[in-house]
Amino acid sequence: MTDKDLYVLISELAALPKECEWVEFKLNNSNPLEIGEYISALSNSACYHKKDFAFLVFGIEDRTHKIHGTSFYPLLEKIGNQELENWLVTQLNPRIDVNIYETNFDGLHLSVFKIQATRNMPVSFKGEYFIRVGSYKKRLDDHPEREREIWRIENTPVFENCMAIDNASEEDVLQLLDYPSFFDLLKLPLPDNRRGIIERLIQEKVIIKTSNNYQIKNIGAILFAKDLNHFDTISRKLLRVIFYKGNNRVHTIKEQMGVKGYAVGFEGLIKYLEDQLPSNEIIDKALRKRVLIYPLLAIRELVANALIHQDFSVKGSSPMLEVFSNRIEITNPGKPLIDPLRFVDHNPESRNEILARFMRRLNICEERGSGIDKVVFECEYYQLPAPEVIVGDNYTRLILYAYKTLRQMDKQDKVRACYLHACLKYVSGEYMTNQSLRERFGIEEHNYSMASRIISDTIKSGFIKDYDTENKSRKYAKYVPFWF
Repeated sequence: MTDKDLYVLISELAALPKECEWVEFKLNNSNPLEIGEYISALSNSACYHKKDFAFLVFGIEDRTHKIHGTSFYPLLEKIGNQELENWLVTQLNPRIDVNIYETNFDGLHLSVFKIQATRNMPVSFKGEYFIRVGSYKKRLDDHPEREREIWRIENTPVFENCMAIDNASEEDVLQLLDYPSFFDLLKLPLPDNRRGIIERLIQEKVIIKTSNNYQIKNIGAILFAKDLNHFDTISRKLLRVIFYKGNNRVHTIKEQMGVKGYAVGFEGLIKYLEDQLPSNEIIDKALRKRVLIYPLLAIRELVANALIHQDFSVKGSSPMLEVFSNRIEITNPGKPLIDPLRFVDHNPESRNEILARFMRRLNICEERGSGIDKVVFECEYYQLPAPEVIVGDNYTRLILYAYKTLRQMDKQDKVRACYLHACLKYVSGEYMTNQSLRERFGIEEHNYSMASRIISDTIKSGFIKDYDTENKSRKYAKYVPFWF
């Protein structure tokens, strides 16, 4: 939020009725435990009153709403070695967004805590639940009727439709959003006047007209921002690209943090990766040609997927692409909504469907259901090990491995490749055979028994099965995924 935005917000909050259960005013009370309890109380109360946010403001007298200023500077406060803002968030369950701002209001210093309203369940601080009742902070256990209402409220706001910036002028909109790229990506003629530009942004639902000014929605900012650092609510969702020396994270060679919106910065990101990723030189018809050791199409699709399918509610985590000597790891916050074993055949389910739809419309990612198929196909075409998916406590990581010979692959590598090959064949209307698997691994025909052993191991692992159980010829048998 800009100082102008904060000035308008503080003026509106100070004008509210004296007992507003989703706003609290303080002067100089800087006790971190009490602040944490108020965050729990205000978040729960905002949910109860069906507000998107609550506010804790330092520098305003609670009884009179008179602005006095404060000597409390929360952004400078630390709990041990941890910043106050980060420490507070780690003590909340579930984690909610808490953003702290400091500003000058008519010559007086004020501090503002913007607190996300919880949804679906109450939020606790250090295991204790609180709620605002009138002008007092109470334990939620003492008000079971309010707790039941919080559990009942399920209208979680859609991330893309939430506001990134409120009360923006026309000039602000045009300065913050890369509107020429917006029109270019949508293949629309650029209007020759400001009014035409603004009206199209409204029509595409990336901004909203209010009574006085405009609101920039998250979907507009995350896709078309000139610099995401100008949007506090989503600035921590910048894509990080890190190159390491060797196969671990001990020595970093270089790190690049994107600043542009996902749509306007995507092609630049892909070009950067194309220039920086390792490659081989081959001679084709007397011409020397540079060929990447990883399929660029696969990287493009996986980066787009990481951006689209991330869980924006995961605090302090952003999409990340890490390049090692032997692999590329692409990580996004949040667990997948479907079983990774069904990525190839299952239509993707996105928690950010508006974002996904917009990215497909901009031709940044493939049509629904075809992206992972292409990744698997590209890995097979390059005869790389099959991609691997790892699901952690609150993240999803997909790994692309550099080339390995069949001898260098372990049993897990071979089984995973065999399973994904069977999936790819099935969604293509075909069946995996010993011959198709030999082609996938580059195994010569007289070594068909090597492919047979891989198939046998994959069957024993429960990932594939015989299509025709009555066929006794292993050499000509057909195989399908376990879910067929």
